[in-house]
Amino acid sequence: MTHLVKSQKYIPNLPAFMTVCEQNYFRVMKLMPKTEAVGDTSVIDVENFCYQLEITATSRFTTDIIFKQISSNVIGFINPKLLVRVYHDARMAEVISPDYLKRIKPSNKYPNPLMHQKDEKYQVNAFLLDWLDHCITHGRASCLWDVNHGLV
Repeated sequence: MTHLVKSQKYIPNLPAFMTVCEQNYFRVMKLMPKTEAVGDTSVIDVENFCYQLEITATSRFTTDIIFKQISSNVIGFINPKLLVRVYHDARMAEVISPDYLKRIKPSNKYPNPLMHQKDEKYQVNAFLLDWLDHCITHGRASCLWDVNHGLV
């Protein structure tokens, strides 16, 4: 006799997601250029890799940045790029779009044609957290502790 098991619908863990976004905010702010004008960049060198944080749009409460790898001495290594929205009023930074998607859905049915994970949005933001930690810990860039950003 066979039994069919109904799969549980995925429910995002909102407190965990918000925690990752808050941690991303404080790490992004450490790497932001001194002036927050469109086109300003900050470059971080980490061993054989070079990363760039570029401001693409600003408004009163948000800043859009592109965080990307601009060079690598490793042949065949992908150059990831993430569009990140920084919410200054909420003190959160969220990945809006990785380079392989137009927008990230909060949750995905699984399996799906593109084989995205159920919690793809959380995983991409957790990847940004790890990437920022790596740049801050091992990179050569000036970390900005500016009172205007509320970090002191």
